[in-house]
Amino acid sequence: MSIYDTKGRIFNIQRFSIHDGPGIRTIVFFKGCYMRCAWCCNPESQSYDIQTMIENGKKKTVGYDVTVSEIMPELLADENFYRRSGGGITLSGGEFLAQHEFARDLLIACKENGLHTAVESTANAPYEKIQEVLPYIDLFLMDIKHMDSQKHARFTGVGNDIILQNAKRIANSGTELIIRTPVVPGVNDTAQEIREIAKFAASLPGVEQLHLLPYHRLGQDKYSGLNREYSLSGIEPPEKEKMEYLLSVAEESGIKCQIGG
Repeated sequence: MSIYDTKGRIFNIQRFSIHDGPGIRTIVFFKGCYMRCAWCCNPESQSYDIQTMIENGKKKTVGYDVTVSEIMPELLADENFYRRSGGGITLSGGEFLAQHEFARDLLIACKENGLHTAVESTANAPYEKIQEVLPYIDLFLMDIKHMDSQKHARFTGVGNDIILQNAKRIANSGTELIIRTPVVPGVNDTAQEIREIAKFAASLPGVEQLHLLPYHRLGQDKYSGLNREYSLSGIEPPEKEKMEYLLSVAEESGIKCQIGG
């Protein structure tokens, strides 16, 4: 079977994005995730099942199946913008590693067409799956949410042992790796918590950047649309001054840090 016949399940394709990698990008959002982060802004991504969500008072089907050949024309439509801006394709989710065979073949097709490839991931998967996709990834954007495994599990549903091990393995593979941390009040927004994450990021071979991503509530309405409770409804986004302070704390590690990414 050709790689172009491989089928996967996604829920959105976002064109003309300037986030999740350099330049102008098209982001493919995969359905399904291994984690249940309390602040997730794409709760419709968590289940692999095709779902119905209420959005602006109307029913919306979330999730559909595509083959690599069916999706590539849309990814190639903005090729000129990628080349002028240094952009490309980013796989996001959900967790793209939950559909690693589809991801692998989609990435291969992108590389065959000369496209820059990035992925956004927690790397919470068997390393064998990661090894299959790494040769076709130009940039790995990896979330490190907390260094304490118990607290990590309380807010995401899983511990962080595999995640931290895989971060070291990916760094040692030579693939460009940027660490990103969603800064969530009450979860990981103390100086000590950010300092520990930055120290870990700085210890990874070849890792030169840490991005601190301020918590936001842009996806909160989706929870009611899925008939789910949003457990962080009382949490306010961090103030600019707080983020700048945490940035200065992270920079103590010697790694290049920025707010947003």
